[in-house]
Amino acid sequence: MKRHLVPKPNSIEVYSWKDLNVGINIEFYGRVFRIVDCDTFTRSFYANEGVKIGNAEEYPNDPFVHTRAFINMKQNPPDLAEHKNYIEVLLKGGRPNKNLKSFLDNDRKVLSFAILWQDNSYDGGDKYYRFNYFLSDNSVEVKEILKPNNGQYPFSMLLKRQKLAKTPILTHCPGMNMRDVDYYQP
Repeated sequence: MKRHLVPKPNSIEVYSWKDLNVGINIEFYGRVFRIVDCDTFTRSFYANEGVKIGNAEEYPNDPFVHTRAFINMKQNPPDLAEHKNYIEVLLKGGRPNKNLKSFLDNDRKVLSFAILWQDNSYDGGDKYYRFNYFLSDNSVEVKEILKPNNGQYPFSMLLKRQKLAKTPILTHCPGMNMRDVDYYQP
Protein backbone atom coordinates (compact mmCIF):
# COMPACT_ATOMS: atom_id res chain seq x y z
CA MET A 1 0.00 0.00 0.00
CA LYS A 2 1.06 3.53 -0.63
CA ARG A 3 0.96 6.16 2.06
CA HIS A 4 -2.63 7.40 2.20
CA LEU A 5 -5.71 7.57 4.42
CA VAL A 6 -7.10 4.04 4.71
CA PRO A 7 -10.88 3.77 5.04
CA LYS A 8 -12.41 1.49 7.66
CA PRO A 9 -14.42 -1.41 6.26
CA ASN A 10 -18.08 -0.61 5.54
CA SER A 11 -17.63 2.98 6.74
CA ILE A 12 -16.71 6.43 5.49
CA GLU A 13 -14.32 6.95 8.43
CA VAL A 14 -10.57 6.42 8.09
CA TYR A 15 -8.12 4.72 10.44
CA SER A 16 -6.17 6.86 12.91
CA TRP A 17 -3.38 6.04 15.35
CA LYS A 18 -5.98 5.50 18.09
CA ASP A 19 -7.35 2.48 16.19
CA LEU A 20 -3.99 0.68 16.22
CA ASN A 21 -2.68 -1.43 19.09
CA VAL A 22 -0.57 -4.53 19.62
CA GLY A 23 -2.54 -7.78 19.77
CA ILE A 24 -5.49 -6.79 17.57
CA ASN A 25 -6.66 -7.80 14.12
CA ILE A 26 -7.11 -4.99 11.62
CA GLU A 27 -8.68 -5.10 8.16
CA PHE A 28 -7.32 -3.18 5.17
CA TYR A 29 -9.23 -3.54 1.89
CA GLY A 30 -10.63 -6.97 2.73
CA ARG A 31 -7.40 -8.41 4.15
CA VAL A 32 -7.03 -9.03 7.87
CA PHE A 33 -3.67 -8.37 9.52
CA ARG A 34 -2.55 -9.16 13.07
CA ILE A 35 -0.42 -6.53 14.84
CA VAL A 36 2.12 -8.48 16.91
CA ASP A 37 4.68 -5.85 18.00
CA CYS A 38 5.91 -2.27 17.58
CA ASP A 39 9.16 -0.36 17.96
CA THR A 40 10.35 1.72 20.94
CA PHE A 41 9.39 5.07 19.40
CA THR A 42 5.79 3.87 18.96
CA ARG A 43 5.68 2.63 22.56
CA SER A 44 6.98 5.97 23.88
CA PHE A 45 4.48 7.89 21.67
CA TYR A 46 1.55 5.89 23.06
CA ALA A 47 2.89 6.33 26.62
CA ASN A 48 3.06 10.14 26.13
CA GLU A 49 -0.54 10.12 24.85
CA GLY A 50 -1.66 8.05 27.87
CA VAL A 51 -2.74 5.04 25.83
CA LYS A 52 -1.77 1.60 27.11
CA ILE A 53 -0.28 -0.54 24.35
CA GLY A 54 -0.42 -4.33 24.43
CA ASN A 55 2.46 -6.73 25.01
CA ALA A 56 4.45 -8.12 22.12
CA GLU A 57 3.32 -11.47 20.71
CA GLU A 58 5.18 -14.17 18.85
CA TYR A 59 4.66 -14.46 15.12
CA PRO A 60 2.16 -17.21 14.35
CA ASN A 61 3.45 -20.51 13.02
CA ASP A 62 3.50 -20.68 9.24
CA PRO A 63 2.51 -24.15 7.98
CA PHE A 64 4.20 -23.42 4.64
CA VAL A 65 7.65 -23.36 6.31
CA HIS A 66 6.97 -26.74 7.89
CA THR A 67 5.78 -28.20 4.57
CA ARG A 68 8.74 -26.72 2.69
CA ALA A 69 11.16 -28.40 5.10
CA PHE A 70 9.68 -31.80 4.20
CA ILE A 71 9.91 -31.06 0.47
CA ASN A 72 13.59 -30.17 0.79
CA MET A 73 14.26 -33.43 2.66
CA LYS A 74 12.96 -35.47 -0.28
CA GLN A 75 15.77 -37.00 -2.31
CA ASN A 76 15.44 -38.54 -5.72
CA PRO A 77 17.03 -41.92 -6.42
CA PRO A 78 20.30 -41.65 -8.38
CA ASP A 79 18.97 -43.29 -11.53
CA LEU A 80 16.03 -40.87 -11.67
CA ALA A 81 18.31 -38.05 -12.88
CA GLU A 82 19.40 -40.17 -15.86
CA HIS A 83 15.77 -41.04 -16.56
CA LYS A 84 14.79 -37.34 -16.49
CA ASN A 85 17.58 -36.53 -18.94
CA TYR A 86 16.41 -39.34 -21.22
CA ILE A 87 12.80 -38.08 -21.16
CA GLU A 88 13.94 -34.51 -21.84
CA VAL A 89 15.95 -35.59 -24.89
CA LEU A 90 13.05 -37.79 -26.04
CA LEU A 91 10.74 -34.76 -25.91
CA LYS A 92 13.20 -32.75 -28.05
CA GLY A 93 14.46 -30.72 -25.10
CA GLY A 94 17.99 -29.55 -24.59
CA ARG A 95 20.65 -31.88 -23.36
CA PRO A 96 22.28 -31.08 -20.02
CA ASN A 97 25.53 -29.24 -20.59
CA LYS A 98 28.23 -31.10 -18.69
CA ASN A 99 30.93 -28.67 -19.86
CA LEU A 100 29.16 -25.59 -18.51
CA LYS A 101 31.56 -25.15 -15.55
CA SER A 102 34.59 -25.24 -17.84
CA PHE A 103 32.94 -22.72 -20.14
CA LEU A 104 32.01 -20.34 -17.31
CA ASP A 105 35.49 -20.55 -15.76
CA ASN A 106 37.49 -20.25 -18.99
CA ASP A 107 35.33 -18.27 -21.41
CA ARG A 108 37.48 -15.92 -23.55
CA LYS A 109 40.68 -17.44 -22.18
CA VAL A 110 42.79 -18.39 -25.18
CA LEU A 111 46.37 -19.66 -25.43
CA SER A 112 47.78 -18.04 -28.55
CA PHE A 113 51.05 -19.02 -30.29
CA ALA A 114 52.85 -17.46 -33.24
CA ILE A 115 54.00 -20.06 -35.80
CA LEU A 116 56.46 -19.77 -38.68
CA TRP A 117 56.48 -22.37 -41.47
CA GLN A 118 59.41 -22.25 -43.84
CA ASP A 119 57.87 -23.77 -46.96
CA ASN A 120 60.66 -25.03 -49.23
CA SER A 121 58.40 -25.88 -52.16
CA TYR A 122 58.55 -24.09 -55.52
CA ASP A 123 56.08 -21.34 -54.63
CA GLY A 124 56.74 -21.57 -50.87
CA GLY A 125 58.43 -19.09 -48.60
CA ASP A 126 57.94 -18.05 -45.02
CA LYS A 127 54.34 -18.38 -43.89
CA TYR A 128 53.11 -17.01 -40.59
CA TYR A 129 50.27 -18.53 -38.60
CA ARG A 130 48.43 -17.93 -35.34
CA PHE A 131 47.64 -21.09 -33.32
CA ASN A 132 44.81 -20.50 -30.79
CA TYR A 133 43.92 -23.00 -28.07
CA PHE A 134 40.54 -22.28 -26.42
CA LEU A 135 40.48 -23.34 -22.77
CA SER A 136 36.69 -23.28 -22.53
CA ASP A 137 36.19 -26.36 -24.73
CA ASN A 138 39.76 -27.60 -25.48
CA SER A 139 39.47 -26.80 -29.17
CA VAL A 140 42.12 -25.33 -31.49
CA GLU A 141 42.22 -23.23 -34.64
CA VAL A 142 45.05 -22.21 -36.95
CA LYS A 143 44.80 -18.96 -38.92
CA GLU A 144 47.27 -17.74 -41.51
CA ILE A 145 48.45 -14.18 -41.09
CA LEU A 146 48.30 -12.65 -44.55
CA LYS A 147 50.07 -9.45 -45.46
CA PRO A 148 48.25 -7.02 -47.73
CA ASN A 149 48.99 -7.28 -51.46
CA ASN A 150 51.08 -10.45 -51.14
CA GLY A 151 49.44 -12.15 -54.13
CA GLN A 152 47.81 -14.98 -52.12
CA TYR A 153 44.15 -15.84 -51.92
CA PRO A 154 42.52 -14.39 -48.77
CA PHE A 155 41.59 -17.76 -47.22
CA SER A 156 43.26 -17.37 -43.89
CA MET A 157 41.73 -20.34 -42.04
CA LEU A 158 44.12 -23.30 -42.20
CA LEU A 159 42.32 -25.36 -39.51
CA LYS A 160 38.82 -24.44 -38.35
CA ARG A 161 38.02 -24.48 -34.66
CA GLN A 162 37.75 -28.09 -33.51
CA LYS A 163 39.24 -30.60 -31.10
CA LEU A 164 42.55 -31.86 -32.41
CA ALA A 165 43.32 -35.57 -32.06
CA LYS A 166 46.92 -36.64 -31.34
CA THR A 167 46.65 -39.40 -33.93
CA PRO A 168 44.57 -39.04 -37.09
CA ILE A 169 41.11 -40.57 -37.05
CA LEU A 170 40.89 -42.62 -40.23
CA THR A 171 37.40 -43.94 -40.95
CA HIS A 172 35.40 -44.56 -44.10
CA CYS A 173 32.56 -42.33 -42.92
CA PRO A 174 32.61 -39.52 -40.37
CA GLY A 175 31.32 -40.52 -36.96
CA MET A 176 32.10 -44.24 -37.33
CA ASN A 177 35.14 -44.23 -35.07
CA MET A 178 34.63 -46.62 -32.16
CA ARG A 179 38.01 -46.11 -30.50
CA ASP A 180 38.75 -43.73 -27.66
CA VAL A 181 40.38 -40.65 -29.10
CA ASP A 182 43.16 -38.82 -27.26
CA TYR A 183 42.91 -35.08 -27.89
CA TYR A 184 45.52 -32.40 -27.29
CA GLN A 185 45.28 -30.68 -23.91
CA PRO A 186 46.80 -27.38 -22.80
